[in-house]
Amino acid sequence: MNFELEKEETLREQFEKLIEREDRLEMQDLLNKQNISEVAELVDQYPEHESQILANMSVHRAASVFKILDLHTQKHIIKELPPFKTAELLNELPADDRTSFLEELPGNVVRELIKLLNPEERKITLSLLGYPENSIGRLMTPDYVYIYPENTVEEVFETIRKYGKDSETINVLYVINQNGEFVDDIRIRDIILAAPDKKVEELIDGRFVTLNVFDDQETANETFRMNNRVALPVVSNSNKLLGIVTIDDVLWVANEEFSEDMQMIGGTEALDEPYLDTPALKLFKKRVLWLIALFLGELLTASAMAYFEDEIAKAVVLALFVPLIISSGGNSGSQASTLVIQAMAVGEVTLAHWWKVMRREILQGLLLGTALGIIGFIRIAIWHSISPHLYGTHWEYIGFTVGCSLIGVVLWGTLSGSMLPLLLKKLGADPAVSSAPFVATLVDVTGLVIYFSMALIFLKGILL
Repeated sequence: MNFELEKEETLREQFEKLIEREDRLEMQDLLNKQNISEVAELVDQYPEHESQILANMSVHRAASVFKILDLHTQKHIIKELPPFKTAELLNELPADDRTSFLEELPGNVVRELIKLLNPEERKITLSLLGYPENSIGRLMTPDYVYIYPENTVEEVFETIRKYGKDSETINVLYVINQNGEFVDDIRIRDIILAAPDKKVEELIDGRFVTLNVFDDQETANETFRMNNRVALPVVSNSNKLLGIVTIDDVLWVANEEFSEDMQMIGGTEALDEPYLDTPALKLFKKRVLWLIALFLGELLTASAMAYFEDEIAKAVVLALFVPLIISSGGNSGSQASTLVIQAMAVGEVTLAHWWKVMRREILQGLLLGTALGIIGFIRIAIWHSISPHLYGTHWEYIGFTVGCSLIGVVLWGTLSGSMLPLLLKKLGADPAVSSAPFVATLVDVTGLVIYFSMALIFLKGILL
C-alpha cells in the first residue's frame, strides 16, 4: 500500500516538474510508460491539463485512456484538443466506443466531428449511428476476424496474421459463407490444436449464440450472463454477420443501467453525467418533476382524511395511528418493489413469473402484516395498562382495528410493490419507474381507506 502511494506521489511530482519545464518529449516518455488507469487518475487530478496529457501520449494509448474517462471529461478534452489531434483520437477509437461517445453529443457537434474521420471510419460510424438508440447495433464493433468453412487451419492462421492486429478480439473466430451469412463461431483454442490441413467445416459444431442488431442492449447483458462468453456475434434479420459485441462493452452498459435504475428507484430521473458535474439547474429539473408528482399523489391522502373527517371527529384516537398505518404500508410496498426490480434486472424474474410472484407476496403480506398487527395490538394493550384513560374502555376494539388494518395495508403494499414493476414492463416502460417513493405514495392513500374501513367494522356503534 505504501509503495503504491509513493509511486503515485512520484508520478505526480514528475508530472508537475515536466509541466513547469514544458518538456514535451520527457512528458510523452513518462506518460507512455504508465498504466492506462494511472494516466486516467492523473487526468482526474489535473483537469486543467487533461487535454495536454492526452496530446502528449501516443495516439493508441491516448485512445485507451479516453475510453475509460467519464463523459464530461471526454467532452472537455475533445473541445480543447487541436483539430488534428481530435481527428487522430477519434480515428483510433474502436468503432463501438466512438459511437457511444458521439451519440451523447448534440447533432451539430456530431456532424463536425464525423468530418474529421477518415472515409472508412466515417462509413462505419454512420452505419452504427443509424441503428436505434440503446440497440445492440450501437454497441457492436465491426473489427473481428471472419473465416470460411472451406478454409484450412493453415489458411486461418494466415488470415489471423493479416487481420488479427486490428481485431477487437481473436479469442473467437467467426465463420461465414460466401453470402456473408453467419455459420458458426470457433474458439482459437480449437484452431491451434487442429491439424494444418483440416478444414474449418470439420471443426464447427453448431453450438453458437447470436444477438440481433435491433435487440435492446439489456438483451446482450442477459445473454452474456447466461452463456459465459467473451464475445458474441451480431446478425441482421437475414442472418448476415454485421459485427460482434465484447464483454467489456456489456459491462459498461450494465454499469450505466444499474446507475440509472438506482437513481430512478430513489425517485428521480436518471442523470446523464456524474452527480458533481451536473449543473444545479439541471439537477433541479431532474428532481423537481418527481417531487411534484409525488406531492400531488400525497394530496390524495389529505382528501382521504377529509372524507373520513366525521369518523375522526367522533374517535380522535384513530388519528394517533394514521402515521403508523400508512408508513407500514409504504415500507412494505417499497421492500417488495425494490426486491422485484432487482430480480428483474438480473433476469431472475420475468413477466411469465407474475402469478408465482403474486402468490409469494400474498403469503409474505399476510405473514408480515400479522407480525406487525400483533405488535400493534400488544403496544396498545401495554399503553392501556400504563395509562387506562388513553384509549378508554374500548381499547380492545381499537387494538383489533389497528391490528387488522396493518394486515390489510401491508398485504396491499406488498401486492402493489411487486405487481407494479411487472405491469410497467408489460406496457413497455422501465420497471424502475415504480420506485419506492412512488409505491409508498400509492399505498399511503389506499392505506387510509383500509384503516378507516376497518374502524367502521370494529367501532361502529361503539365509538362511531
